[in-house]
Amino acid sequence: MSPATGVPPLTVTDLTVRFAGLTALDGVHLTVEPGTVHAVIGPNGAGKSTCLNVLSGVYRATCGSVRLGDHELTGLPPHRIAALGVARTFQNLALPPRTTVADSLLLGRHRLTRSGFVAAGLRLPSAVREERLHRARVREIAEFVGIAGHLGTPTGALPYGLQKLAELARALCMEPDLLLLDEPVAGMTADERRRTAAVVAGVRDSLGISIVLVEHDMGVVMRLADEVTVLDFGRRIAGGPPDTVQNDPAVIRAYLGTPDAPEDAA
Repeated sequence: MSPATGVPPLTVTDLTVRFAGLTALDGVHLTVEPGTVHAVIGPNGAGKSTCLNVLSGVYRATCGSVRLGDHELTGLPPHRIAALGVARTFQNLALPPRTTVADSLLLGRHRLTRSGFVAAGLRLPSAVREERLHRARVREIAEFVGIAGHLGTPTGALPYGLQKLAELARALCMEPDLLLLDEPVAGMTADERRRTAAVVAGVRDSLGISIVLVEHDMGVVMRLADEVTVLDFGRRIAGGPPDTVQNDPAVIRAYLGTPDAPEDAA
């Protein structure tokens, strides 16, 4: 797979989200530099998932700005944001269980498909050629992620760790500039976590795609992240390189426990 070129920065400014009387995000700001992994961490209820939901258009910000390069994303619906090059995975699996892995990944190519419904239905030569190209790209991405041997398997028949990788592969099939990962190693065994972390690192290093990572596994965060933003009760309390953030007294109090707490404490 060739690396992404011209990937724009993501700039979040004064992002605030209120639900009735609850402030879920309060003036949050962060910048995701092109081709980097930016982790958003914090205790349960800190606003991490809310942040991802705003970035992907699931939630609408009360005020503030989200920009991907020259494009203002604030207020756009999810399909418009996806069309601008933003893909995401979800904390809970969102793959059709009876569909083969190949066809599930092909769903990720939908926004890139140019043949119309009629052409595809009539199997016109142009539509057949396009489908062949998309399926070749699906196989290439499956090989990159390490699931090429399972393309004919129903996604629901895969072990949990491989299902999570299939969901990541489907997001990559959108050819995104920005990938939003919501707890990509949650519920995995130690071996599955290492494998998935290696794939995520490869997405950054080999493809140049920018990544926003929400994850509770602090070992994974500290290994993968170039920058970390820490939220607590919807507010940004710290930010910077992983080593700096890990030793920040405010972070230790709010999230990591005491200085003597184990690295994976949450």
